[in-house]
Amino acid sequence: VQLQASGGGLAQAGGSLSLNCTASGSIYAINNMGWYRQAPGNQRESVSFISPYGFTNYLESVKGRFTISRDNAKNTVYLRMNALKPEDTAIYYCVADISQKFCSSAGCYGGTTSDYWGQGTQVTVSS
Repeated sequence: VQLQASGGGLAQAGGSLSLNCTASGSIYAINNMGWYRQAPGNQRESVSFISPYGFTNYLESVKGRFTISRDNAKNTVYLRMNALKPEDTAIYYCVADISQKFCSSAGCYGGTTSDYWGQGTQVTVSS
């Protein structure tokens, strides 16, 4: 199982960027998917998460500006970031709670869930 993130880049303050992250491999089920970020000198913080049923939560500082969504059929989570601020500058990491699929002659089943992380993608917002 692996997560592949894309998107991000450079934007001016007030601009927008989007992030995508797709899970692939032997997947039985995906629970929560979401995004963390880490700015230089800061601890990694949770930005937003979404459940398989669409329940969401957001870091207070991004509420009203960021929107998380997911496509369960594509095992993909999205983060649309509007009204960007310089303080949003960070490396963004996607994470997903995934049950890996195991198959035998008796059939296939899901193992215990584990957190899988994508590679970080840089978001830089200039003032």
